[in-house]
Amino acid sequence: MSGAQALRLTPDIRHRPEPNHTWLRQIHQAQRDGLGCLPFHLGLDEPAYAALIQTHLPELARQIGTTDKRAQECGELRAELLEMRRDEWWELHDLLLSHRHGNGPDGTWMAGIVAAGCLGGDHLWRDLGLDSRQQLSELLEHNFPRLVELNVQDMRWKKFFYKQLCEREGGYVCRAPSCDICPTYHDCFGEEQ
Repeated sequence: MSGAQALRLTPDIRHRPEPNHTWLRQIHQAQRDGLGCLPFHLGLDEPAYAALIQTHLPELARQIGTTDKRAQECGELRAELLEMRRDEWWELHDLLLSHRHGNGPDGTWMAGIVAAGCLGGDHLWRDLGLDSRQQLSELLEHNFPRLVELNVQDMRWKKFFYKQLCEREGGYVCRAPSCDICPTYHDCFGEEQ
């Protein structure tokens, strides 16, 4: 087989969307549609948000200053709520960063976005505007594989992250020394709907 034939048989990866691109597009659109709990900049500061848009959603870069007023107002309220819990956001962000895959900006951006999602009141996948827990698990596996490996009992992600913080620093209340004897076991491991 000649080199030219081999090149034609090799799939062109430039036309395959990078997983983060797909997830970020969905998360961004869900926020603009008023779904989930993310603030307008998805939990990121303005420069990081602008860089994310330029990298993953460049067609929206021109629209950053001209956005849906309703989405921006809703996002501003969510940003105020995030600001009230900024220390908690940093702890979650740092936990995720310490387990990220590689050193590129995607892991940093995803850590900020997932940390902001953890501050919501629903299942994490819903707070991020994703379709399912499976989709969230795939996002986490792609960006934070070492952290995913630690969730051997398939605990709900938000609960798992706070359990990790509890074990790491003791700043959060862990209800029982063992999940098996905890009275709210099904809140952490039950089926998500």
